[in-house]
Amino acid sequence: MWTEDAALQVYAARTLKRLDTDWSRDLLEQLYLDDETQIWADNVAAPTDHKDSNGVPLSQGDTVVLIKDLPVKGGGFTAKRGTAVHRISLVQDNPAHIEGRVEGQRIVILTEFVKKR
Repeated sequence: MWTEDAALQVYAARTLKRLDTDWSRDLLEQLYLDDETQIWADNVAAPTDHKDSNGVPLSQGDTVVLIKDLPVKGGGFTAKRGTAVHRISLVQDNPAHIEGRVEGQRIVILTEFVKKR
């Protein structure tokens, strides 16, 4: 966070805000960003319409758990209930779909069959 590289400063600021712990808030208070860099750091992507089965908003990189056994078309296996899917990607064109890796294969999953971990 004390680097002169603006991109790293923005990354540090966003990461500290996302952590939201006592020590991260203390570090955020120590962080000085010039006006242009502060605007960049505050310009976080707009929230998406992607929600899990309980209505909890999903974000890029979240971890979700399958709530139902799902047959994987073309994969030849069934993704079992309780399987954790790490570092999901949001399908931008369709808020009902996310992508994730299960058993080494990248698959599209309906958001109605997952819950955020």
